[in-house]
Amino acid sequence: MAERAGLAPAVDDWVVRQGVQVLRRLLEVDPAMRLAVNLSAHSIGDPALALTLERELADLGVDPSRLTVEVTETAAVADVEAARRFAEPLRALGVQFALDDFGAGYGSFYYLKHLSFDTINIDGEFVKGAADSAVDRAILRSVIGVARALGKRTVAEFVTDEGALSVVRELGADYAQGYLIGEPVPLDEFVATHVGGDRGLWLGLPAVEDDGHPRPALARG
Repeated sequence: MAERAGLAPAVDDWVVRQGVQVLRRLLEVDPAMRLAVNLSAHSIGDPALALTLERELADLGVDPSRLTVEVTETAAVADVEAARRFAEPLRALGVQFALDDFGAGYGSFYYLKHLSFDTINIDGEFVKGAADSAVDRAILRSVIGVARALGKRTVAEFVTDEGALSVVRELGADYAQGYLIGEPVPLDEFVATHVGGDRGLWLGLPAVEDDGHPRPALARG
């Protein structure tokens, strides 16, 4: 609805500002933390959003290399040049980029070669049934192999049971995400449970919840 109404860039502007603030607070608890934020296809190529992100990182003193921007495959390939122009100055700062939901759209290896992404998030369509499907396992093996040859990390999405986890581990995926790894929770609960004991309770961390996608918003790998 936000995209149809032309409000997606405004929403993403808020997400970027809040995300950098959350990342700063997470880094106070654990300097090794990384945060990933998803951007709408309508924001890719928006120079104003890129400038906002640069400014927030600088003003809050956050290491850009601890932030990953996730862009869906369909958004990236819709305008390859716009995606490249958007990413280049941010990558120069050290911001990481992930190609999200790979395989859900065009699924062409051409884009893995020509777009500068650090991580490939493999769509859960090929993960959730991989324990029982030779076809899904073959696709996963292919994507993981090509990504590794190109020097990119892989994330297997939608890992909801031990069978799927066993398959993606065997095939060599670098990371897994999904309800088996961790369900979406408010930020304070995430910090208390997974990061720094109860230290998050005195940092004044806002209660930020996931966007409903079946994966933990903050437990990124």
